[in-house]
Amino acid sequence: MAPADPGADDVPPSPTPHRRPGGRSARVRRQVLDALLAELGEHGYDGLTTDGVAARAGVHRTTVYRRWGDVGGLLADFLDAAADDGWQPPDTGSLVGDLTALNEEIQTGLTSQPPVMTALIAASFRSERAARAQQRLWEDRYARCETIGRRAVSRGELAPHADVLQLLLAATAPLYHHLVLLHGAPDPQLPGRAARTAALAASAGAFTEEAGGSSPTPDGD
Repeated sequence: MAPADPGADDVPPSPTPHRRPGGRSARVRRQVLDALLAELGEHGYDGLTTDGVAARAGVHRTTVYRRWGDVGGLLADFLDAAADDGWQPPDTGSLVGDLTALNEEIQTGLTSQPPVMTALIAASFRSERAARAQQRLWEDRYARCETIGRRAVSRGELAPHADVLQLLLAATAPLYHHLVLLHGAPDPQLPGRAARTAALAASAGAFTEEAGGSSPTPDGD
């Protein structure tokens, strides 16, 4: 249990992850989340502590304990804050171009230094709160990316009943396999190659949603 030191630079606890405080509370939150990002990138999840984040942010540790509780709460709030941004998927004028540009953003994020994106992925396996927040973030990101499919349908590049989520997963998965699982070096050709492969599969009907119902079974003898 966190100590309740007198004279702490206290901020009222946030009732929900999506609360958007204003004024001094917003400033303290920004300081703490910026410090969290720096600590995570520098030390990884195993070296992440609430005391370290508080010290880097220049706030009393009781502020962090009372508002976020632990590193899981800090990570969850950081990920929820990331979902509040105005990011939109690239619009290049073609399906392959959009998927390539999206993959280039992913590759940049996965290879940037400090390795914050990979550290967040690793942290989600160690903290249930961070895992739930990361799932919310990725669901939001993929939902935003569905506009890539809608644009492709309007241009006639994609079937009207295509499963856009499966297309997006197929297009982006090679980046995570190569960079995260295999620890491969950044490949400038990979974003485009993975995009073209997924788009080609889509044009062949690989991601077309089934109308439903089970496949007919052969008659028995």
